[in-house]
Amino acid sequence: MDVVAWITAASLAAWVWLLLCQGFFWRTDLRLPPRTDAEDWPDVCVVVPARDEAEVLPDSLPSLLAQDYPGRAEIFLVDDGSSDGTGEVARALSERFGGLALTVDSPGEPPAGWTGKLWAVRHGIALARAREPEFLLLTDADIAHEPDSLRELVAAARTGGFDLVSQMARLRVASVWERLVVPAFVYFFAQLYPFRWIAAEGRTAAAAGGCVLLRTEAAQRARIPDAIRQAVIDDVSLARAVKRSGGRIWLGLAERVDSVRPYPRLADLWRMVSRSAYAQLRHNPLVLLATVLGLALVYLVPPAALIAGLLTGSTPTAVLGALAWAVMAGTYLPMLRYYGQTLWLAPLLPFTALLYLLMTVDSAVQHYRGRGAAWKGRTYAAPDQG
Repeated sequence: MDVVAWITAASLAAWVWLLLCQGFFWRTDLRLPPRTDAEDWPDVCVVVPARDEAEVLPDSLPSLLAQDYPGRAEIFLVDDGSSDGTGEVARALSERFGGLALTVDSPGEPPAGWTGKLWAVRHGIALARAREPEFLLLTDADIAHEPDSLRELVAAARTGGFDLVSQMARLRVASVWERLVVPAFVYFFAQLYPFRWIAAEGRTAAAAGGCVLLRTEAAQRARIPDAIRQAVIDDVSLARAVKRSGGRIWLGLAERVDSVRPYPRLADLWRMVSRSAYAQLRHNPLVLLATVLGLALVYLVPPAALIAGLLTGSTPTAVLGALAWAVMAGTYLPMLRYYGQTLWLAPLLPFTALLYLLMTVDSAVQHYRGRGAAWKGRTYAAPDQG
């Protein structure tokens, strides 16, 4: 075989390894763990950091207010310096829909060394601790919950003895670009952090920031959020801190927790990914280079090899490329089914991976231009520069 065929064989070997040895990341059957209703339901405080969220709150906040929870629950929405009347919209929704008690407060601008969201979370947790709840539900302002969401989360944590239970909210897939990019976002996340490894003993830890039920005692033990105050990817950092401090954590896909935030254009999705992609690589250019080469080998080589093999008459190259591409597409099918998308999108995964590769490179470029990790008018430096 020629060099191209050997490179393609390496790509196929990588896919066989990912298929069998990476925690079966491609499976989408991991839902909330077995749970039973509690005889006595613990107190829970819901903390919602919100910055310029007036547009999405009417689609999300009423679902929190309407939680059918047998115990005592209260919501603290922390207005993180909004300029669009987020706090006023939240109060109006509370008056209109009733339900759980809502407190709206603001901590002011974050001090140096803090991200705005985590400064808001810190303020919300401080308000909540005055009620001495057993659990905190940290949820984003764009997340809508079914009426039994809080009850099911608490039952799962209590039954399984978990200190953190998180669900990956189902993101919106309405526009063409959302259908192409969003399922792949969750697929790539699961590939990096296989859900089955997270609940097991070991170092793998992650959470989905849109929906995190956290035991208050575990938060205090892990010094949340002070210990992660500079984190841009705060959900993964939070899970790592809890697990390092001895806590048990669980992460899975949601069925009744949904994001209502639209990303109709490619530019919207690009900003969502690129703002934190280089932070995921710890702002390390060598890790960036390895990531680009790895993405190219795993996702771009198979279709390129198939085409090259057909054009040059190299049967080994074409066959190996076709097999690698088939395995790749096959691992993507469960995620497309989970999102209710046409299975014909599976062969397009290399194109989507190319987009993510470009987003990651752009994230690094923006970082070195001083515009990295920009979100809603704020730009955050790397932690060692904070």
